[in-house]
Formats: sequence, structure tokens, C-alpha cells
Amino acid sequence: MIPYRPARIDTDEQLRRASDFYDEMDGRRSVRYFSDDPVPREVVEHAILTASTAPSGAHRQPWRFVLIGDPDVKRQIREAAEEEERINYEGGRLPDHWKEALEPLGTDWQKGYLEKVPWIVILFEERYGIDDDGERVHNFYVKESCGIAAGLFIAALHHAGLATLTHTPSPMAFLTKLLERPKNERPFCMFPIGYPSDDCVVPDLERKPLEDVMVEVGAASS
Repeated sequence: MIPYRPARIDTDEQLRRASDFYDEMDGRRSVRYFSDDPVPREVVEHAILTASTAPSGAHRQPWRFVLIGDPDVKRQIREAAEEEERINYEGGRLPDHWKEALEPLGTDWQKGYLEKVPWIVILFEERYGIDDDGERVHNFYVKESCGIAAGLFIAALHHAGLATLTHTPSPMAFLTKLLERPKNERPFCMFPIGYPSDDCVVPDLERKPLEDVMVEVGAASS
């Protein structure tokens, strides 16, 4: 164990920081219209490092971020993702109530942005570890840990002025094969990364107010 004594921040500064960060993140939107302008690799790498500060079960850090900038690999990902999504939308895999929920967002099976973005990052969950002797090592709370890491990754990208989208083509097993990932890894989420295009539009959505997402139980502390 090592000492942990972060500096105390006065109440006014706490509130200012909390409010500023909320305002910044409230401006975040999922984007499907991207520019092909280049993004420095180091910026994405720092976002991955930030994601990797996430808490995880027993500190196993059960994630692997696969970075893809090669145009040919991006093309293969697009083609495979579109084939799965086309079956979802047109082949009957998606139930009607799911299609109705997606309709206001204007989504469909076409994912051209997967080739246009400068980077794709795919987060793989490490279902179990492998020690130096090749034996399995149990990982704990894998999905929860990866979910927290994904949230930090999204926040880090937005803070750096970039846009992304949480894309989860279903099923995603093609990514394991295409990217030659080991058997102990499973795709968790795909993140196309870049700048919004000049003609980018997003749905006019409203987020739930505080009273709809928070419940207070018991007396407030003094």
C-alpha cells in the first residue's frame, strides 16, 4: 500500500469544476457523419491510457484496445459489419419494437463512416487472463470493468475535441477472426473516431433531468 492524499478543493471550486465538466459532457453527441481529416495517433493513445485508469475487478484490467488505421482493414471491418447489420435490419433479426425505437435516430445497416474515419478502436473484453505458464487466470466483473473503461474513453475523446460512436454490430464475432484476436478476448464495443464532418447532423434529443435519474433515500447529510 502507498499513501493517497489528493489535495482538498474548496467547495466553490468543487462546484465550478463539476458544473464545467457537466456542461462539457452535455455537449457530447454520438456522431455518424465524420470528416476524413487526420487525427494524431498520440491523442487516441492518451484517450486509451485514460480509459485504462478505470477501476476493475481485483485490478485485473480485463480490456484490450485494438487500434486500427490501416485503410484495408477498415474496409474489411465495414464490409463485415454492414453484412451483419443488413441481416439485422432487413433479414428479420431485429424485432419490430427495436426497429421502432431506432427509427428516430435515423440509423440503418450502412456504415460508410467505418472507412472514412482516420481511426477505429475496438475494445475487447478479456474473459480470462493467461499467466506466464499458459494457465488461465480468472478475471472478475469483466463486463462492468469494460463498461467503466468505455465511458472514460468516450469522455477522454470528447475532452480532446473528437467525436465517436458506440457501435456494436450484432453479432460481433467476426471482429475476433478478422483481427486475429486470441480466444480469451471477446469484442465489447467498436469506436469510430474522428472529427464531425462539415455537414454533420445529430438527432434533436433531450436528456432526462436530474429528478428522473436520481433518487435520494434518507436524510441529507449536514
